[in-house]
Amino acid sequence: MTATAPHPRPSRTGQPSRTGRPSPAGRPSPIRRPSPVRRPFAAVALLAALFSLVSGLLLAGAGPAAAHAALTGSDPQDGAVVATAPKEVTLTFSETIAVGDGSIRVLDPSSKRADTGVEPKDLSDGSTVRYGVELLPGLPDGTYTVAWQAISADSHPISGAFTFSIGAPSETTVALPSEEVGGGAVGTVYGIARYIAYAGFILLVGGAAFVLGCWPRGATARPMQRLVVRGWITLTAATLAMLLLRNPYTGSGKFADAFDLDGLQAVLDTKPGAALVSRLLLLGAAALFIAVLFGTYARREDAVEKRDLTFGLAVGGGVVAAGIAATWAMSEHASTGIQAGIAMPVDVLHLLAVAAWLGGLVSLLVALYRTPDIGSEAVRRFSRVAFGSVLVLAATGIYQSWRQVGSWSALTGTRYGQLLIVKVALIVLLLAVAWFSRRWTGRLTDAGTASGASVTSEPSVASEASGSSVTSEDAAEPGETADDVAPERAAQLARQRAALTATKKKRIRDADAERSGLRRSVLAEAAIAVVLLAVTTLLTSTEPGRTEEEAKGASTAATAPAASGPVNLSMPFDTGGQNGKGTVRIDIDPGRSGANELHVWIDGSDGKPMDVPELKVALTLEAQEIGPLPVAPDRLAEGHWSASNVQIPMAGEWKVDVTVRTSDIDQVTIDKTVKIG
Repeated sequence: MTATAPHPRPSRTGQPSRTGRPSPAGRPSPIRRPSPVRRPFAAVALLAALFSLVSGLLLAGAGPAAAHAALTGSDPQDGAVVATAPKEVTLTFSETIAVGDGSIRVLDPSSKRADTGVEPKDLSDGSTVRYGVELLPGLPDGTYTVAWQAISADSHPISGAFTFSIGAPSETTVALPSEEVGGGAVGTVYGIARYIAYAGFILLVGGAAFVLGCWPRGATARPMQRLVVRGWITLTAATLAMLLLRNPYTGSGKFADAFDLDGLQAVLDTKPGAALVSRLLLLGAAALFIAVLFGTYARREDAVEKRDLTFGLAVGGGVVAAGIAATWAMSEHASTGIQAGIAMPVDVLHLLAVAAWLGGLVSLLVALYRTPDIGSEAVRRFSRVAFGSVLVLAATGIYQSWRQVGSWSALTGTRYGQLLIVKVALIVLLLAVAWFSRRWTGRLTDAGTASGASVTSEPSVASEASGSSVTSEDAAEPGETADDVAPERAAQLARQRAALTATKKKRIRDADAERSGLRRSVLAEAAIAVVLLAVTTLLTSTEPGRTEEEAKGASTAATAPAASGPVNLSMPFDTGGQNGKGTVRIDIDPGRSGANELHVWIDGSDGKPMDVPELKVALTLEAQEIGPLPVAPDRLAEGHWSASNVQIPMAGEWKVDVTVRTSDIDQVTIDKTVKIG
């Protein structure tokens, strides 16, 4: 605050005072209240800019919303060519999803619906999550597109598309959206709202816990009141924004659909929508808690009554805070995957510990910069709370990491694992800086605070007036009586004395090297915490490493080629007649599902090219009961036959049957099984 002269210079008679009113000679003109220190605003602006920068960089690299459930298989498979139209199309996912009308659409080459248009059937069996849609009868040959969209169990939208062909591939006019569901401007705003919601929760819960558990006298400090109230407003506004944006975020991607009542009703029927509504209801209870904390509790003076009220607020506030934290745990990562019954309460503890540590850290920063009277005991109490929070975070974080990552390869080879490494590094750095803060806390004294008494910038007029002496010379003006002027002058002098006292004590505190060192180290902790919050929030919107690896493994097992490159076969034959012995050589190129070139060479027993009256080839995939698919190669030259555009529907163990006829009555069929990818 700016310094104020102890003896204000009286203004000249008739000269306007600083208030704009003429001031009589001999009367001190009113002075302005000390202005707040500018450094707190600079610190807050720095933290806000740092948060915006880190959030922007992470959002820029995040792309569309990460899928937490993955498509692990389909029937028909992507790119498959089937001889006849299937009765239905089925999709298999890595975890539970929510589907509705239009979640799975099959489009013909002209972009018309080829499915019956009803809601997908749940064909799940045990741990296998599978949904299917029936196709219309009599579908013509051509390439069909399967477009799907759903919501994973942890509230994130997922989508995708693939094609299969009936008979043979064809041109298709289907135009799919270039932007994945959950992306675009709506996805970005929704992601920012999630970030802000976490920040508001930390300020609300951490700030209230700091006041109640570390610095009870802070309940009367305006900066602390503003911090907690702003945390409540921030969380409430972010929750409302997420509720309105939920429909376009998981659907059309258009802001206008935020006010679609039918879409909003559909959102309320989902687990994430119910969690957001529950959070709003709990925030109503939190508003009552704040009113009691900064009203009745702040004014309570009787020690016994205040102790009882503290206990009641701690229990009630703890229940409300745990309930708000549970709205995240019940609708995001903790609610899916292995050991969900254990993971959800662990996640609630984790969120509460984060709020107590980081929210208390911000509260301490505000108290050190904006209030002149926080004592060393309050700082030491917070140090103990922070230490306990770190222990809880370590225990719950190790469990969550094991549950969401599961392996060393997922830790280093998935985006979730890499972000987790960054988070751990930031926590280690934060603890290192906290160690310096703990050293400054050990040296902290209460110099400048008389008997630990609080000093406020706006003391009670009545209390100051009662201790002020106002002379008739100070109070009297021509035409005015002492009764008219004394109360006003008493209040003015009281404010001046209080301002001078506060300024003096703040100067003493600012000159305290230990307090200045603590301020710097706490500011550094808060800056790291801002980055940590951004990384943590992004981590909650990233597919867990365990899920990603399982999905990759299942997808690879279902679709990966069993063998790569052209297939080469050599099979001897003997029809039993004259000149009936020889060798059949077959090349299938490229040896993958889809269109292939097939070449057949027949060599006689002397190794020279050999013509035969008839040659037939058939392909059978016995495991899937596909085939035999006949192939009729054309003769190109002596002993050489070829067939183009040979359609192999899918990868697998294919049996190649070759029928060779060397005369009217001499014929033999030989076969060989080969892996075609």
